[in-house]
Amino acid sequence: MNQKLREKIKESLQAVVPITAIVLLLCITITPMPPDTLLLFLAGAGLLILGMGLFTLGAELAMIPIGEYLGTHLAKVKKTALIVLACFAVGVIITVAEPDLQVLAQQTPGVPDLTLILTVAVGVGLFLAAAFLRMVLKIRLSVLLMVGYAVIFILSIFVPNEFVAVAFDAGGVTTGPITVPFIMAFGIGLAALRNDRDAESDSFGMVALCSIGPVLSVLLLGIVYEPSQAEYAEITVPVISTTRDLGLEFGRAFPTYAKEVLLALLPVLGFFLVFQIALLKLHKKQLIKVFVGILYTFFGLLLFLTGVNVGFMPVGSYLGKALVSLPYRWILVPIGMVIGFFIVKAEPAVLVLNKQVEAISGGAISQKTMMNGLSLGMALSVGLAMIRILTGISIYWFLVPGYVCALILSCLVPKVFTAIAFDSGGVASGPMTATFLLPFAMGACSALGGNLLLDAFGIVAMVAMTPLVVIQGIGFVHRMQMRLHKPEQASAQNEIVEYEEV
Repeated sequence: MNQKLREKIKESLQAVVPITAIVLLLCITITPMPPDTLLLFLAGAGLLILGMGLFTLGAELAMIPIGEYLGTHLAKVKKTALIVLACFAVGVIITVAEPDLQVLAQQTPGVPDLTLILTVAVGVGLFLAAAFLRMVLKIRLSVLLMVGYAVIFILSIFVPNEFVAVAFDAGGVTTGPITVPFIMAFGIGLAALRNDRDAESDSFGMVALCSIGPVLSVLLLGIVYEPSQAEYAEITVPVISTTRDLGLEFGRAFPTYAKEVLLALLPVLGFFLVFQIALLKLHKKQLIKVFVGILYTFFGLLLFLTGVNVGFMPVGSYLGKALVSLPYRWILVPIGMVIGFFIVKAEPAVLVLNKQVEAISGGAISQKTMMNGLSLGMALSVGLAMIRILTGISIYWFLVPGYVCALILSCLVPKVFTAIAFDSGGVASGPMTATFLLPFAMGACSALGGNLLLDAFGIVAMVAMTPLVVIQGIGFVHRMQMRLHKPEQASAQNEIVEYEEV
C-alpha cells in the first residue's frame, strides 16, 4: 500500500510542479506578487500534491470498485425499469456529492447554491438513466449528442444571455473527481447486460450524456432567475504576516472543507451500504478494502480542496488582474494558453480517465496520447476564453462552431473516439478549472470592467468543448492512416477492433 501511495504522490508531483513553476516565473518577472499571496499558493501546492495522491489511490480502492459492483449486480437483475430508477438515484446522489459543483455554485451570483446544485443533480440523474437505455437499445452516441445539443442551442435562445455561460459551465464542472470514476465504472458494470463485443466500448459516453443534463436543466432554471441583477463578491486575499498566520488560515479552512467532503461522500457510502445489504453481499476483505479506499478519498479530497480554494483561488484572481493591467494586455492570451496546457495534468479525474481508457482499449489508446490531446485542447480553450475577455465577443461565436465541428467529426471517426472525446470534455473541466482558471478569468474581467456573467463565466464551457474536437481529430487521423496502410482490412473490421490493431 505504501508503495502504491508513493507512486500516486509521484504522479501528482509531476502534474503540479509545472503549473507551480509557471506561477513562480510570473512572480519574479512581469507580475510581482505579495509574499502572503505567494506563501498561500506554495502551501496550497503542497496540499494539492498530497491530496491528489491520496485521492487517486482512494478512487482505485473504493470509488471504481463500488461503481463496478453496483453496475454488475444491477445488470444481473435484468429489470429495465428498476435499473433506470437506480441510474436516476445514482446520478442525483453522486452529483450532489461533487465538490466542483459546490465551488461553481458558490461563485455564481443570483441563484441560491442549493437550488443550482439540486437542479444540476436532477439533470444528471435523468441523463444517466438515458445513457443506460442507450446502451441497452444500442443507439449510436452521436445521434443522441446531436439531438441533445440541438435542443440546448434552441432552448438557449429563450434564456437570458447572462445565464447561458453559467449553464454550459454547470455541464462541465458536474463531471469531476467523484463523478467520473464512479460513473465510468458503473457503466462498465452495466455493460455486462450485453454480451456483444461492443458492450464495453459503449460504456464510454455515459459521462458525455451526463454533461448534457445539467446544461438543459440550468437553462430551464435561467428562465426563472435573473442573475444579471446580482452582485459578485470579489475574492479577497487574507493578510499573512507570519508562518503562524499561514497555518491558522489553512487550519480555519480544514473544518469547512472536511464537512463538505463528508457530506459529499456520505450519500455515496449510504447508497453502497443499502445495496451491500440487499444485493451485493461482498466478503469482509472486499468491504475493508472499500472502506480504506473511502478514507483515502476523504483525506485526499480534503487536502486537495483546501489547497486549491485557500491557495490557488486567490492567486488565480491576482494573476488575471495583474496581466490585464500591463501595457501589453494581449499577453493574457499566450500566458493563459501555457497555464491551460499544464494545469489539465493536475486534474485528478483526468488521471483516472486516462488509465481506464488505456485499460479498456488494451493499450491502443495510450495515456500519453490522451494527455497530449487534452493538454492541446485545454491550451486552445483557455486562449479562446482570454480572447473573449479582452474583446467581449459572445460565447456563441465559439460554442456553436465548436460543437458543430465536434458533431460532424462524430460521424467520421470510430464511435469509441466519440465517446472518449465527449467524456474527456467533462473530465478536463474539474476543480483546477473551477478554482484557478475561473478566478483567473474573473480577475481579468473585473480589472477590465467587463460583465462577469457574460465574459468571465463560460471558461469552463470552453474547456469542456475543445477536447471534443482534438480527441476526435486524433481518431480521424488514425483512421486515415489505417486506410492508407491497410485498406483491405479497414473496410471489413469492426471500428474498435480496427483501432486496437494500430
